[in-house]
Amino acid sequence: MGGGPWWGSSDKEQCVETVGKASAAGINLIDTAPGYGFGQSEEIVGKAIVGRRDEVLISTKCGLWWEDGRGTEFFELDGRKVRRCLEPDTIRREIEMSLRRLGVGCIDIYFTHWQSVEPGFTPIDKTMNCLMDLKRQGLIKAIGASNVSVAHLSEYGKYGKLDVIQEKYSILDRRIEAELLPFCIENNIAVMAYSPMEQGLLTGSIDMDYKPDPASARAGIPWIKRENRRRVLDMLEAWGGLVKKYGCTLSQLVLACTAGRRGITHVLCGARKPGHIAETAAAANITLEQADADRMWADVAALGEPI
Repeated sequence: MGGGPWWGSSDKEQCVETVGKASAAGINLIDTAPGYGFGQSEEIVGKAIVGRRDEVLISTKCGLWWEDGRGTEFFELDGRKVRRCLEPDTIRREIEMSLRRLGVGCIDIYFTHWQSVEPGFTPIDKTMNCLMDLKRQGLIKAIGASNVSVAHLSEYGKYGKLDVIQEKYSILDRRIEAELLPFCIENNIAVMAYSPMEQGLLTGSIDMDYKPDPASARAGIPWIKRENRRRVLDMLEAWGGLVKKYGCTLSQLVLACTAGRRGITHVLCGARKPGHIAETAAAANITLEQADADRMWADVAALGEPI
């Protein structure tokens, strides 16, 4: 919904309607961030939840900073230099702006979006102490961290309660299963999976003729490269019998498989049209038989690694 070069143009009114449809369909968690469209996504969410704040949990983030030169340069987009910065004073400024854009008095889950790195490194104790203070003040209810390592999580845990992480995870990208997911299971930390559909590849809507815009987020997905895509498309086609068996779409089948993975507590699905939400929500009604889930994961393993 933030639009821009990475995600393409968005119809704001349609996006507002989409959030409303999500709530009506039983989806009660809305994840956003200041960095999505430099505040546009938060503003859309704020407009959409007027009069229904009690129906939804709001998740947003801090740590991508473009107001001044503090932090470590990360990327440049739309003429803005964005930096990783988790200093307490920038976090406090960020939450003020997020609360205003969202039109709320409290954020349910507040994430550090990307972790601080040199040369503008902020020790995690300073960041976590600030977040715990915001929690004591009633400005946030739960604390999360995104794009982390086990070392990060161990350090966060020394200074307060980390409730949830948010990481890239899909049936094609299971890197977090090596260390992060077992750590979170052992320490009772929730795991939100982002990009579970690999920017649309796992919906089956991207064929071999598709050419991604070099500036788009899709261009960086290894499995979308032509030399890898054929293997994925053949696998998805082979799941046609499962789609028929469960009376669902391919997207719903993939989401049900992803959500059923041990330790994955939330699956975040992007949407900017009401129709996207209707399909996503229906995936929650699918429970795969164990043999079918095992078959899907075996097929995924047989793919090997992308070139």
